[in-house]
Amino acid sequence: MRIINRYILTELFKIFFISAGFLTALLYMDKILYLTELIINRGASLFEVFRMILYISPAFLALTIPISVLVASVATFNQFSADNEWVAMKGNGWSFLDLMKPVLYFSLVAYLFTNIIMIHALPWGNQSFKKLIYDIVQKRASFEIKPNVFNKDFDNLMVLVKKKEKGEILKDIFISDATVSDSPKIIVAEEGVVISNPDLLKIQLQLKNGAIHDLGEKRNNYKLMNFERYDLTLDLPNTERLQKKALVGNRELSIKQLLNKIEGAQLEGRTDYPAQVELSKKLSIPFTCLIFGFFGAPLGIKSSRSGKSGSYAIAAAAIGVYYIGFVSAQNLGSIGKLDPYFSVWIPNIIYLALMIYMVYKMQREIPFKWLNKMGDFFQSLYEFFQNLTSKIGALEAAPSPGASRRLGAEKNLSALTKSGKIKTGKQSNHP
Repeated sequence: MRIINRYILTELFKIFFISAGFLTALLYMDKILYLTELIINRGASLFEVFRMILYISPAFLALTIPISVLVASVATFNQFSADNEWVAMKGNGWSFLDLMKPVLYFSLVAYLFTNIIMIHALPWGNQSFKKLIYDIVQKRASFEIKPNVFNKDFDNLMVLVKKKEKGEILKDIFISDATVSDSPKIIVAEEGVVISNPDLLKIQLQLKNGAIHDLGEKRNNYKLMNFERYDLTLDLPNTERLQKKALVGNRELSIKQLLNKIEGAQLEGRTDYPAQVELSKKLSIPFTCLIFGFFGAPLGIKSSRSGKSGSYAIAAAAIGVYYIGFVSAQNLGSIGKLDPYFSVWIPNIIYLALMIYMVYKMQREIPFKWLNKMGDFFQSLYEFFQNLTSKIGALEAAPSPGASRRLGAEKNLSALTKSGKIKTGKQSNHP
């Protein structure tokens, strides 16, 4: 039995790592253009890009690990059933639950690892990613302000600096501020320096000894205001989008911080539904690994006659239905339509009930008629799209009718030339 357990565990982990690596790579592909933009337009180094990839990895793994658990379970037991290894195991007197022990160990490892990601790695990664984006934006701001050059890199601002001292102090500053389009302003100052605020992710230009010339909304009400110090917030192009990419919000908070936020909202007499949903998600998503491990084994065994394509199609359908239900329940919980703590557990409860039902039938060796029909349906659907794709490829590879006619004419001409009925040679231009 130990040999069988090791064999099943080896197959499960092998397919799990392949699936997790492939799915995580697919999610990284979505970030390629964004990372390329940071390298080209923001001057990010390759080391900074590597750090970004490291920081966003927990967010991807929190999604791909539960999916890979189901894929590994389905694919492994589908292969056992297709190669009649499952029959041999049953023939030696081992029940379904006996052979589920390695699945339990495998699911527990995935569950513990996902817990570490959700509780510790995900908040750390999101917060680190946000700070790194801010650092890149800050460096870009201080670097781009050059003396005697009209700087248009800032949203709704045009900055002109006469000279720079000590690399940071700006002298004789002229700013055209069109933040409020109906009331443009001209700001002049003797001196200024770029000040960063890491807590608020803001970059400010601190001006000293200057004046603000305001034309007013109707351009006929001129105002002049002198100041000794004036702080102007600098917004780089797409700064807001960069901050959204940093996954700012409840996802970057730890359990303790979420609890403090929820208690603070209660003291103010309101309910922070999104924070409560996020707190419940940190526990519900890892629990999915335990369900998917046992849910996938019966799917793989009973879908073996549909082949690997049928089992993968059933697994994809199960994952799709689960995550559609999860996102829907999460959104309803975030707006208070469902209990925020209970909402994200609804898909888990439904799949847990299905898993218990399927394990019971497998242990009792009761046939799954509906599962066989579902497998046949997905198999026929897969074959239909496969045939359709091959036909489209054949049509694209086939030459057009005009090209076929030209090819036929060229062959006939070549045959007549070889037979001597048509002679070729250089023709003279003289009559």
